[in-house]
Amino acid sequence: MQQGTEFLPISREEMAARGWDELDFVLVTGDAYVDHPSFGSAIIGRVLEAEGFRVGVLSQPDYTTPESFKALGKPRYGFFIGGGNVDSMVAHYSVAKIRRNVDEYTPGGVAGKRPDRSATVYTQLAKQAYPDLPVILGGLEASLRRFAHYDYWMDTVLPSIAETSGADIISFGMGERQTVAIARRLAAGEKAETIRDVAGTCYMTDFAGLPDRYVECAGFAKVSADKAAYARACRIQMDNQDSVTGQIVVQKQSEKYLVQNPPAKPLNRKELDKVAALPFTRRWHPSYDAVGGVPAIEEVEFSIIHNRGCYGGCNFCAITLHQGRRVTSRSVESVVEEGELLTRQPGFKGYIHDVGGPTANFRLPSCKEQMTKGMCQGGKKCLAPSPCPHLLVDHTEYLSMLRKLRALPGVKKVFIRSGIRYDYLIWDKNDEFFKELVEHHVSGQLKVAPEHCAPNTLKYMGKPPVEVFNKFSAKFYELTKKAGKKQYLVPYLMSSHPGSTLNDAVILAEYLYKHKIRPEQVQDFYPTPGTVSTCMFYTGLDPYTMKPVFVEKTPEGKALQRALLQYYEPRNAEKVVKALHKTGREDLIPLLAPTWKPRKEPRVPAATPRGRNERQGRSVQQGRFTPNSKPPRKGRK
Repeated sequence: MQQGTEFLPISREEMAARGWDELDFVLVTGDAYVDHPSFGSAIIGRVLEAEGFRVGVLSQPDYTTPESFKALGKPRYGFFIGGGNVDSMVAHYSVAKIRRNVDEYTPGGVAGKRPDRSATVYTQLAKQAYPDLPVILGGLEASLRRFAHYDYWMDTVLPSIAETSGADIISFGMGERQTVAIARRLAAGEKAETIRDVAGTCYMTDFAGLPDRYVECAGFAKVSADKAAYARACRIQMDNQDSVTGQIVVQKQSEKYLVQNPPAKPLNRKELDKVAALPFTRRWHPSYDAVGGVPAIEEVEFSIIHNRGCYGGCNFCAITLHQGRRVTSRSVESVVEEGELLTRQPGFKGYIHDVGGPTANFRLPSCKEQMTKGMCQGGKKCLAPSPCPHLLVDHTEYLSMLRKLRALPGVKKVFIRSGIRYDYLIWDKNDEFFKELVEHHVSGQLKVAPEHCAPNTLKYMGKPPVEVFNKFSAKFYELTKKAGKKQYLVPYLMSSHPGSTLNDAVILAEYLYKHKIRPEQVQDFYPTPGTVSTCMFYTGLDPYTMKPVFVEKTPEGKALQRALLQYYEPRNAEKVVKALHKTGREDLIPLLAPTWKPRKEPRVPAATPRGRNERQGRSVQQGRFTPNSKPPRKGRK
């Protein structure tokens, strides 16, 4: 594996330095140009380059004018456009819809360098600049908006991004196969409107252009007006995201129809190795040096991605609709070669920060049957609420790979910082990996994601019972003690997920207190497009059972749930007490809000004892005093 030394051109000057006066494709991205395999636009650019195409990168172009899309000249065949590694709306806004003041994927972390809904805006501008050129829209933002979808920021249902953007083709999922197929056919002279059979793509057509066989889900107008129809459509979409069993899915938009072809077949091990070996420079473009580079690279600069896909199946995760549930992985040899490459990088200090992916300890398919029969449908999960009898649990290859990385000259430590599926690890009868994880691969703290503990909430999250986490936690601390180390688990927790009631939040707070867990960061549920949980948030229905689901949407209710997760913070005491009063759990006040004291009523001079008694009565009715608090002081005689 060799590190590249030359970036793809981002200007006419860099094109001229290569002797190019014209590009075959212009690659547009909402991120800064970072030529690293953790950035989707870099992968697509290098894949096209490996096919022999001349590719230039238009990074964060001026989104106020189509003239910016002419900066590299008119490409011969068209545009490949992506909104960026992170959905532009998530990059711009917190779950409270407050504008963020930092964008880690922008040079210098400056906010505002790309528009809201950047994938749509860029496509429209490219079409205005060159109306006769095709636009292939891909990446996360487009992938998760390919069907009619609930938009949290506008609080309404929007049609497919294929309609709103005007893109000729939507490439969904991990796009290498689709990109190569489309680029070859465009270069051969085929028109974009005739490229209708590529797996992993969507397109718009009229009724006469529909394929012979397909599964249809309710259209945009129907799912906008009928939440039950939206939920049923969500299930149809989720049940057809496997490359083995997935069928063509059709959904009518405003006038025309969206056609989703079956998902593309995941890259196999040899193909993944080939992508990893492309000549990435692994750096941000030098033009960003003056502003200090691009912050997002810090997390991945000395990390290795060894797998794709996740069969964990959490309902709040978009991986199902994007990468898919089938796990594929690179060879041990390829990963070790990348480890050797990292040791030669400027700034390497002996620490490989992560060897992971969507889920760090997944290397193999979840079962043998899925290779011929596909992944299970209907919301069935490999790990929750209990592991499938067919589940393959084996850390042997992953452990072998980690050992080889640890043995590389110049490597001091190899850490695992992306998510470990503890509910997979705990079912491994051989605890060799668990022991070495504790002894060698934890940097003081290991991040895990139980997310909650209340049975009702966990069910709607698609997570296993909390007893599984308890078993893992006990084993982790047992092995940590034997290793003579001081290491801790850092649990990710989520408030206000669909199904989570205030009673559930109190159960979680009591659990955290009993287990002496004080989470420093907690996350309110963020209803991003393309997840089952977002469907539940919008519709109030479980799409797999069509039964009602409680959804906390009020600002006060969300604030109370969030406060309970950090009950120990004095600033949260009032909210915690209010939540405990609401749920009839005043018995927990001394435990969860020990610093809380009832607010005293301002002393107002009264003419008669009756006035004082009336004030006392109001205070008691308002909940200012509890049975254990001191009675109000009497006025002076």
